[in-house]
Amino acid sequence: MPGRTTNEKTTAGGAPPAVRVEGLFKRFGEQIAVGGVDLTLPAGRFIGLVGPNGAGKTTTLSMVTGLLRPDQGVVEVAGHDVWRDPAAVKSRIGVLPEGLRLFERLSGRELLGYTGRLRGLPGAETDKRATQLLDVLDLAGSQHKLVVDYSTGMRKKIGLAAALLHNPEVLFLDEPFEGVDPVSAQTIRGVLERYTSSGATVVFSSHVMELVESLCDWVAVMAAGRVRAQGPLAEVRGDAPSLQSAFLELVGARAGDTADSLDWLGGGGTRTGAGDGPGTGAEDGPGTAGGTGTSPGDGPVAGGAAPGVGGSGTGAGAGDAPGAGPGVGDETPGAGGGTADGGTAGGGTAGGAGR
Repeated sequence: MPGRTTNEKTTAGGAPPAVRVEGLFKRFGEQIAVGGVDLTLPAGRFIGLVGPNGAGKTTTLSMVTGLLRPDQGVVEVAGHDVWRDPAAVKSRIGVLPEGLRLFERLSGRELLGYTGRLRGLPGAETDKRATQLLDVLDLAGSQHKLVVDYSTGMRKKIGLAAALLHNPEVLFLDEPFEGVDPVSAQTIRGVLERYTSSGATVVFSSHVMELVESLCDWVAVMAAGRVRAQGPLAEVRGDAPSLQSAFLELVGARAGDTADSLDWLGGGGTRTGAGDGPGTGAEDGPGTAGGTGTSPGDGPVAGGAAPGVGGSGTGAGAGDAPGAGPGVGDETPGAGGGTADGGTAGGGTAGGAGR
């Protein structure tokens, strides 16, 4: 069983943790989204908050960053209470939320200039940092393009640049790699690794265990609105061969075989559509269009030699198929005896009175 750690008031050396959460609770109607979360996230680490969809990761991060008020609980960032001293907290954090809303009618450079001035940075310093971030994030060539015309990866990168512009102590990222191409993902990853190597803290949520395992050195696992495990990556992984295996055990994932319940799925199943098999398909198979034709003997009406609706059945069809109406063929059989010019492709003979 993967190891579990307890909440602590301070990190090693007595410094306050980057984030401390106690008894965090949030309900939406009858749905409990977060049900009593306790977390202590150490400073200077690359921290992954992981869990399946609906685990409460986004709701937790929204409350931790001051975007959503909790029903109860305490949240501290860098030693400051998020709800009692919001200005002090927000000056120390950067946030890249899921579904980030940007000022789309600004260019990338204009957005960074506006963000820096909102943060109280001098204009010259804002411009210098914006130039460096645009270059490092490979956005220099698109800096004058409107944000509304940016791709998903470009939007994530300009959002990250805006979150980093004021050099925060703690950076919160909600699914930063979701929908991002491998090239953009590698660029974002490099910037984040450089950021944490300077002693800053990154907290990001994800449900991709391979990504978390390759990036993070500290992990918290959530499921059903609660924390199931937290601690250094090696401790949470425990004796499991991978973080993925440990995660599945912690969240109680069902590993049942779905083969029997989806026995119809795949190339070998029985097909009931057009083609072979009985019914009303357009290929071979017994036709269901029985009845007698009504076309004149010579011309095909709607389907060449295909009798009825089936392909090679015995029902009467159009064109060369047998018919019961008055024929106009060259022969002059009696009532029911002769054949029309169209032939007998369906196996019957064209009845009728002839000329």
